Amino acid sequence: MHLNNIVETLKKRRIRLQVTQETLALLTGVSLRTIKQLEAGKGNPTLETIQKLADVLGLELQLEIKNTSIENEVDNDSL
Repeated sequence: MHLNNIVETLKKRRIRLQVTQETLALLTGVSLRTIKQLEAGKGNPTLETIQKLADVLGLELQLEIKNTSIENEVDNDSL
């Protein structure tokens, strides 16, 4: 999932729960400016910031890193 999709999911959840950006900032300790920038499609949040927002909004963050080309190289090297 790309960063834009993650931020859009966080924003939709915030709106669905009727939580203002100001309240979210207070509950997470993330600055209001950062939240506004993220929702505007700007900024480059840390995983910690995303995790804080997800936690307060009742979402679970799962990170998966997969590089099939490296996996294929390892498999080929073992032959």
